[in-house]
Amino acid sequence: MNLKTGKLITVVAEAFVSDRIIREMLRLGASGYSAMPVGGQGSRGIRASLGERKNVKIESVVNESVLDKILHLLAEHYVPQYAVVVYVRDVEIVHGSEYV
Repeated sequence: MNLKTGKLITVVAEAFVSDRIIREMLRLGASGYSAMPVGGQGSRGIRASLGERKNVKIESVVNESVLDKILHLLAEHYVPQYAVVVYVRDVEIVHGSEYV
């Protein structure tokens, strides 16, 4: 089987900024995304999965060039100002040419 390699970027952000982050990711070259409500606890305290304080987990498979653009934007405009966590993993994708 021919697998393509790519980068899975995961962004956990406050719900009220998630739509902006998604629009920016698509504008910078992501071909799609998955988003789901999540809750948890971290350095900024407990985050509920329901109600006003909910978080959203956004995931997208991208190539290295798109990843760099997204990481730069998030590090400069979102991570310092909002409860946002970003992490990246290497992935292999079946029929992945549309992602990378």
